[in-house]
Amino acid sequence: MTQDELKKAVAKAAVDYIQPKLDNDSIVGVGTGSTANFFIDYLAEIKGSFDGAVASSEASAERLKAHGIPVYDLNSTDALVVYVDGADETNPALELIKGGGAALTREKIVAAVAEEFICIADGSKWVETLGNFPLPVEVIPMARSHVARELVKLGGDPVYRENCITDNGNVILDVHNMAITNPVEMETAINQIVGVVTNGLFACRPADVLLIGREDGVETVRA
Repeated sequence: MTQDELKKAVAKAAVDYIQPKLDNDSIVGVGTGSTANFFIDYLAEIKGSFDGAVASSEASAERLKAHGIPVYDLNSTDALVVYVDGADETNPALELIKGGGAALTREKIVAAVAEEFICIADGSKWVETLGNFPLPVEVIPMARSHVARELVKLGGDPVYRENCITDNGNVILDVHNMAITNPVEMETAINQIVGVVTNGLFACRPADVLLIGREDGVETVRA
């Protein structure tokens, strides 16, 4: 199977997984990226079975609206029954690296609100130790150099992501060459740097369920 076929398989599996949890009042949290886009397309097939969605990026909001799915502001919703999103890496504890699409802050906010966080990924995203994929850090623009120096002290090699402005108006530093053996500790340490909005480690709030696409089918992994 191609990578896109694996992504489609987990996206369809996610819709099948969440459908029994939905009713006419349910609001679904929806992530950002190529796998999340396939999820949105399949979600449209059951749009009559839930109220609407909250999106973690402007791009996902536009895709949802194009399918006729109502999109709500998170501040106007009481609860999200589920949040479904992809990942750039996942370890066996379902701690993740996210943010390749620069939507990490909104993704982290939506994940924090959701009752259940479902990660969908193809098998290439599975690692024993996080850090092969450069860790994105969203930074207030005026603090970019200061934050970069502090990230070096933590053992990383930060690289400014050219031509990238987040939906929040900030910039991204991608931290290379960092083996993250204690994701919770590292997530907390980076977030304490003045000027950091947040970083792409989802360890303090990991996924609850991982649907991972492998050659022999979709595997369900629970933390």
